[in-house]
Amino acid sequence: MNVIELKHITKSYGEGNSRVEVLRDVNLTIERGDFVAIIGQSGSGKSTLMNILGCLDTPSSGSYTVYGREAASLGPDGLAALRSEKFGFVFQRYNLLGSLDATENVALPAVYAGMGQTERLERARELLERLGLGERLTNRPGELSGGQQQRVSIARALMNGGDIILADEPTGALDSKSGEQVMAILMELHQAGHTIILVTHDRHIADYASRVIEIRDGEIIADTRRAPEPEDVEHSAPAFARRNRLLFMRDQLLEALRMSVQAIFAHKLRSLLTMLGIIIGIASVVTVVALGRGSQEKILADISAMGTNTIDIMPGSGFGDRRAGRVRTLTVDDSNALAQQSYIASSTPRSSSSGDLTRRNISVTAQMNGVGVQYFDVKGLSIAQGRMFNEDEVRASAAVVVIDQNTKKELFPGGENPLGEVILFKGKPLQIIGVAAEQNASFGPTENLTLWTPYTTLMNRITGARYISSITVKIRDEVSPVIAEKQLTRFLTVKHRGKQDFFTINTDSIRKTIESTTGTMTLLISGIALISLVVGGIGVMNIMLVSVTERTREIGIRMAIGARQRNVLAQFLIEAVLICIMGGTLGVLLSYAIGLVFSLVTNAFTLSYSGASIALALACSSLIGVVFGFVPARNASRLNPVDALSRE
Repeated sequence: MNVIELKHITKSYGEGNSRVEVLRDVNLTIERGDFVAIIGQSGSGKSTLMNILGCLDTPSSGSYTVYGREAASLGPDGLAALRSEKFGFVFQRYNLLGSLDATENVALPAVYAGMGQTERLERARELLERLGLGERLTNRPGELSGGQQQRVSIARALMNGGDIILADEPTGALDSKSGEQVMAILMELHQAGHTIILVTHDRHIADYASRVIEIRDGEIIADTRRAPEPEDVEHSAPAFARRNRLLFMRDQLLEALRMSVQAIFAHKLRSLLTMLGIIIGIASVVTVVALGRGSQEKILADISAMGTNTIDIMPGSGFGDRRAGRVRTLTVDDSNALAQQSYIASSTPRSSSSGDLTRRNISVTAQMNGVGVQYFDVKGLSIAQGRMFNEDEVRASAAVVVIDQNTKKELFPGGENPLGEVILFKGKPLQIIGVAAEQNASFGPTENLTLWTPYTTLMNRITGARYISSITVKIRDEVSPVIAEKQLTRFLTVKHRGKQDFFTINTDSIRKTIESTTGTMTLLISGIALISLVVGGIGVMNIMLVSVTERTREIGIRMAIGARQRNVLAQFLIEAVLICIMGGTLGVLLSYAIGLVFSLVTNAFTLSYSGASIALALACSSLIGVVFGFVPARNASRLNPVDALSRE
């Protein structure tokens, strides 16, 4: 049975006047079990013929069939599958992968054929032991002699069965003794039913063959058979269970992943430099987002200290109204009326006055706030010592006062207990019943002295005023602050006979404005930081293009033993993605280091890291790996196996 048929095969390179014909009208048939030696001088076309026979190259014209299948009808992946199933290659320079040991090199073709890991490693060990390399299973190519490397190459050719063994100058790089051992192995394989096609320029080596084909200037000039035609006995290929597609794809992806990791760690400095742009970009984005979140949380915490979900009602038409100080329209009755509304949780009037505060021989200027019982709760204030005044004291205009920490320090410099002590405000005696806890100032620390007394006390005992400075209302949790603000504005306007002689300050609106502003600024700065990610991605692409050039021969070897385009594409794409993920991870760690240094330098606020932003940053780095790694990976997958193998 003819396993190979060539009809009118022509191979040429170049166009027009520079066109060179390497093969001219070659007709050839090779039968199953044949041992054919193709001889000729350098430049005669024998290597080109070998490449066409092994489906590594395609003819310019003519017909080439393998086991009745027309090679021209097969695409790159179809030719790769044919090489994997039917051919085994033995190269002059062995073409072993230096990063793999002997067993892994031999087992590699079975990865692309779909053999299970345990099964393929066991078969690889059996083949190596059969070829006398049982003690060299874990040695890398650099630890083996030339003869041993060639035997590993032969074992690899037999891994998937090797119905047809293509040996290109298999003894060319060996000493005479090693060469004889290799030829003895090829003879044994011939006896076992393998079809052997040997390319050599040495007539002594050609004498081992049963059929010698001589080629000169691209034409067959002699075809001599020295032994009878072989019996049509089919070589028994190794039987292994074909697994489902998912397991097959998993094995190939794991192999691509492993080779990618090996390539990254084999060139540590180059990989680190490749990651540098990604590291800086991710660190910038994560740090900027953390900085924005930290400052936003600090500002919002300060706003919360002013009172949560509250609305302040002030006299006048708005901030900057010069007439506001002369407006006397807000009253206690307004506050009481608002407290009865369904959308209001509480309402407290506030009256204020500045004046001299005296204790013994100490006299200072302080701000007195006349407030209701719920004022401390509304404003988020707490008591450090003593207590807050109660409703009975408000109704009775009791002469009681709560002081702040600044007042305590000024009036009681010796650290005495202020509770129960009497102080004078504008000459009016007030008994201290509580000390407020220190507040988080909204816009930095303040040295003002502040006191709180029932608004009835301030209005009836001290100022005699009938009006109040402001009203602070707390909105119910289930009510929208915006809706509540509209409702109370409408209510007070009606109550004031259609005059809106007041304005409102909604802390929720301030909060949303600050959130929106800081969010916009964070987004803007993050966008700028993303530029470094793009620059890093371009760096990844450039380095990967260099990597493809450096590893062209490796790509050719993989294609020769059955790797499809998608296998090569996956390997280089995974490598690019891994580099970006590793760079992204290092960038996140760098960002955390920056945050640690920041917290040591200042305690104004801390960087607030978001799990979502970190996940998004890592996703961006992976996306960059895919986008910028695709072009180099595609270029690698589209390499011509012959051109790739010829690269140094």
